[in-house]
Amino acid sequence: MQQIIYFFQKFKYFLFFLLLELIAVSFIFNNLNFHKSKFVNSANIVTGGLYKTLSDYTEYLHLRSDNNILSDENTRLKNILERAISKSSMIDSIIVDSTKYMQKYIYTEAKIINNNYSKPFNFLTINKGKRQKIDKEMAVINSKGIIGITEKTSNNYTRVQSILSKNSNINARIKGNTFYGTLKWDGIDYNTVQLHDIERQAPIKIGDTVETGGKSTIFPEGIPIGTVLKLSQGNTADNKIDVKLFNDMSNLRYVYIVKNLDKEEILSLENTQNE
Repeated sequence: MQQIIYFFQKFKYFLFFLLLELIAVSFIFNNLNFHKSKFVNSANIVTGGLYKTLSDYTEYLHLRSDNNILSDENTRLKNILERAISKSSMIDSIIVDSTKYMQKYIYTEAKIINNNYSKPFNFLTINKGKRQKIDKEMAVINSKGIIGITEKTSNNYTRVQSILSKNSNINARIKGNTFYGTLKWDGIDYNTVQLHDIERQAPIKIGDTVETGGKSTIFPEGIPIGTVLKLSQGNTADNKIDVKLFNDMSNLRYVYIVKNLDKEEILSLENTQNE
């Protein structure tokens, strides 16, 4: 106790000075809006930075969950859009044929778990299979364009023949006209594929969009592929056109598998005609 009294006696002037300083600072922040706002703004900057860092970290932890939710929602919206288009077509053509225009395609989302793009015959593996009603010869696309065609399925996985395969042959056309050709890959550049057998009178220029032609039971019509990069020179036999893909085939994650509900009926009819 004696030591405490001695401490206050020794430093009484210094302690009195600190008390006066605290009172002065208090008056400043309580009565001057400028100083008060500066203090509050500084505090907000610090706490705001901390909250943003915490928010960014939390958002990062939820990226996988958010991606799955968005992928499911996109799939649902694609199927709704397909039904809406079919319903609209049916209403417009009800007099012609009330059974012709029904939903033609079903979309199923999937994730790529393996992707090859540097070999002559490349494949991808996706995490959906027979249990999700995935079968061979279904189109695989994403929001940017075509990816490939399903080839083999197990219960939970599917192997997809990439468009970067020398075995790949896909019907394609120049957007905006009716000139069709066959999309192939020469095995050189994974960013570029080749469109063969386009008629020479077709008005094609660099930068034109190439899309699926719809002349098969696999790909819907009008799915984007890429843009014309280079036209063949001279009188080559197959009139080859280089097409720069919209997709970066080395960086793929989520895809849609497209099922054509009319495929079996069309193939059955075509086989009957060939008998």
